Amino acid sequence: MAFNIYDFTTLTHSIHVGLAESFSPVVATTIEWIIVGVTYLLFVALFGLFLVYAERKVCAAFQQRLGPMRVGPWGLLQTIADFIKLLMKELIMPRKADWFLYNIAPFIVIIASFMAIAILPFAPGLQSFDFDIGIFYLTAVSSVGVIGILIAGWSSNNKYSLIGAMRSGAQILSYELSVSLSLLTMVVFAGSMQFSTIVEGQRDAWYIFSGHIPAMIAFIIFLIAGTAETNRGPFDLAEAESELVAGFHTEYSGVKFAMFFLAEYINLFIISAVAATVFLGGWMPLHFGNLESFNHVMDFIPPVVWFFGKVLFVIFIIMWFKWTFPRLRVDQILTLEWKYLLPINLVNILLMALVVLTKFHF
Repeated sequence: MAFNIYDFTTLTHSIHVGLAESFSPVVATTIEWIIVGVTYLLFVALFGLFLVYAERKVCAAFQQRLGPMRVGPWGLLQTIADFIKLLMKELIMPRKADWFLYNIAPFIVIIASFMAIAILPFAPGLQSFDFDIGIFYLTAVSSVGVIGILIAGWSSNNKYSLIGAMRSGAQILSYELSVSLSLLTMVVFAGSMQFSTIVEGQRDAWYIFSGHIPAMIAFIIFLIAGTAETNRGPFDLAEAESELVAGFHTEYSGVKFAMFFLAEYINLFIISAVAATVFLGGWMPLHFGNLESFNHVMDFIPPVVWFFGKVLFVIFIIMWFKWTFPRLRVDQILTLEWKYLLPINLVNILLMALVVLTKFHF
């Protein structure tokens, strides 16, 4: 079978058939799991390094400076140097920390991120799982990460870590409601929780356009709540350096600190990828009605390019958001969710249901 940049189904099917012909079903399945796992590990490591570099450059641009420029051309090797430094750092554990919980917390956080990323469709045929309850699965596994954060703060036996973990837990649990309700709004419109069905339904028009005002409101709320759920500025009070040193991971160093650091950027990618998939068509190209020539040109761009282009666009918006607004107080963070975003979300779901019932959409 020939490799097709527009549809990876032929590639994945040929790999599956080749392994099935050469090995027993159990061995073939095990090898496929290993291939998928290694692929995700490499992708997360490389894309995480890229996001760290990109954030430094975006931050520098907003602050009218250059950012990393010393290590490698344009500072491209700076994040790699930092990663190597973290790997070589000594692992120091507080004397009175809970040994088991302290060591398992970083793994819980990063495993939750890996479980969430597995459901995302990167291109046709390039998706690990395609459940019919994909949105429900995503919201369920993404909620597991907060357990690791709370365990890390408590097991460190440090009051600053504990305060940071409690702040983070309250914030994530609060904004999880808005993230879920904004996704539920689009589930009402799409009529499905399966990611492949949601993407396929945007072949003619992305939901942010065809869903009218309720879809746009849901998109804005999703970006705000997603930013808060990933503990990014201006919602980074859980990691307030001026008060709590580094928050819930103050007592972590080396590889374990790197896991928390990497998990934050994986979650940034997941939030952006979900926004791109549910609201911006995923890997679907941009089409405008009966503009045949324009639509035909858009179809020439490979789906994986469309997907990552949209993801990087959303990531840039979230980074712009962080480096523009000042950090909020804890009462302002919770007030924004419970007094504003949550009521708006509830009304927006009813508005979307009305749009669907009256068929007032493209």
